[in-house]
Amino acid sequence: MVQKLSMRDVEVFAQLAVDCGLAVHRRLGPGLLESVYEAAMAASLVRAGLAVERQKPIPIRFDGMLLAEGFRADLLVEGKLLIEVKSVDRLAPVHAKQLLTYLRLSGHPLGLLMNFGGETFREGLKRFANNYFSGV
Repeated sequence: MVQKLSMRDVEVFAQLAVDCGLAVHRRLGPGLLESVYEAAMAASLVRAGLAVERQKPIPIRFDGMLLAEGFRADLLVEGKLLIEVKSVDRLAPVHAKQLLTYLRLSGHPLGLLMNFGGETFREGLKRFANNYFSGV
């Protein structure tokens, strides 16, 4: 029997992910490659008891075709929470647009944009809910 996750469950995953992100940023600091933060986040989330997939291919529909690898999610937590990892001095508007597009195309309910390149973790953390429903 497949258990259906509620939005409340996804919010719990998101809070755990934020806590893990803060711990990773505190321990490693800024200045490393995205891949290092992605690996550290995945390990921290698994240690917290969550199922995590790294560089998960996400299929998308385009012009009547199914593209098996429309994009790759940096981290997919419990099959519901998308995490996009960045390591830049400052987030740009395109980073938010990227995650919003990923959420819309994948149908996942919630996404976190986590930038580990800033002086503080709080300034590089953004939360996005998927308000897009295709009606399909």
